[in-house]
Amino acid sequence: MQFLVKTLKADTGIGTTMLEAANAAEAEAQVKALGHAVLSVAPAPMLNRMRASGSSRFPLLLFSQELLSLLDSGITIVEAVETLAEKENRPAVRVVLTSIVAGLRQGLPFSATLEGAPRAFPALYVATVRASERTSGLGEALGRYIAYATQLETLRGRLVSAAIYPVLLVAVSALVILFLMGYVVPRFSHIYEDMGGNLPFLSRLLLSWGLAVEQYWSVFIGVGAALVVGAANGGGRMVLQRLLQLLWRIPAVGERMRVFQLARLYRTLGMLLRGGIAIVPALEMVAGLLSVALQARLLSATQSIRQGNTISLAFEANGLTTAVALRMLRVGERAGNMGEMMERVAAFHDEEMARWAEWATRLLGPVLMLLMGLVIGAVVILMYLPIFQLADSIQ
Repeated sequence: MQFLVKTLKADTGIGTTMLEAANAAEAEAQVKALGHAVLSVAPAPMLNRMRASGSSRFPLLLFSQELLSLLDSGITIVEAVETLAEKENRPAVRVVLTSIVAGLRQGLPFSATLEGAPRAFPALYVATVRASERTSGLGEALGRYIAYATQLETLRGRLVSAAIYPVLLVAVSALVILFLMGYVVPRFSHIYEDMGGNLPFLSRLLLSWGLAVEQYWSVFIGVGAALVVGAANGGGRMVLQRLLQLLWRIPAVGERMRVFQLARLYRTLGMLLRGGIAIVPALEMVAGLLSVALQARLLSATQSIRQGNTISLAFEANGLTTAVALRMLRVGERAGNMGEMMERVAAFHDEEMARWAEWATRLLGPVLMLLMGLVIGAVVILMYLPIFQLADSIQ
């Protein structure tokens, strides 16, 4: 949750800072850690939260890239993070970086300072850094995470690019239908009022809709505004979750979603294993990446590995493999490079998902265009059908 904190600074006087915290006490503690006096703490207004939601998110990938560059140049970890904090313009991000510097100056390990900001640094990132501290390989750990995050962003970008055309098509068609039903149909309703029962049944339904829109337009606008506000306050996320649950039940789509989650699981596990983390702790860290159904399977696979079974056998028994992944995991077990092999499995399925998304987009575009065309055509025909009927009666 975001809080608006009014502070008293020795150099600039009274000011306000917006930051992310679990509660008001945590927000106050973050500001006091910077040496500022706290005058008041209050939840940020919704408008301010919407404006700051994008800018207050901690840029983990950019932070890792810049930190690696500074460390490669020979700067110490304290000086590197301090440099990043000095150049940062976003208050929420600067607060996180300043707290890391304060922890490092107190003698805490770098991983411990990261663990103090769980909203900015996920558990797997902290675990990777902690494992690197035992071997003095922080640069290698950051490089692995940068490669991991970059590959995920690349795949996400390809999937988003594939979805842009269908989304735009649906949005434009919805606007056209909204214009017809909210503006054109109400005006046609007055033209057909005198015809009454002589109208076809579907045209009478359209007439009733037009009169209702014209009479209760304020109610429709209020309901629309309430839906927008509800979506902004978390209702949209609930609708998206329900939609994803429905998609899981479609055999072809559900299988692709399962493969996508498994690919992300393999890639994350590969990064953790190559960073020196044991398989069981790594499995416990990545459970949150999966859906609820797959989380239960992963828990069962983890128990099986604890009992001494191989990774490939445990994953196969719990439905966490594909035909390709199973063979590659067995090869990785024989060669002793399981982390690298899991990353190869993820790369294989990422390419497969990208090809499937491109094919689905090419198929979905014409289908959506046909459906939207049929809906718009039906509305137009129902509006003009009484005119055609009247012309036939005159003839």
